[in-house]
Amino acid sequence: MATRTVIELIDDLDGSEATETVRFGLDGTEYEIDLAGQNADELRGILGRFLDAGRKTAGNAKSVPAVRRLAPAADVKAVRAWAAENGIDVNSRGRVKDDVVQRYLARSS
Repeated sequence: MATRTVIELIDDLDGSEATETVRFGLDGTEYEIDLAGQNADELRGILGRFLDAGRKTAGNAKSVPAVRRLAPAADVKAVRAWAAENGIDVNSRGRVKDDVVQRYLARSS
């Protein structure tokens, strides 16, 4: 059986089809909003005056990857098998904790 997943962006302001996700921050809080072209342009226009007068900072914002991957040398199945053999509790699905992966990678070092 084939499965097809469709992700549809809906404009958070007016419910129309969105064309992009706009990310911005204010007072130390990061926001994102899905907007159609005209609404995205309007937001940028409103904020533009303040952005032009302001200055960029490093801030506390972290870049978070959409998908987090293990180090190339760490095969998830191998890590789970190793953990089970060594009495280390790991979930059968989902992310393997970093400390377990690091212990797995360090075992042959």
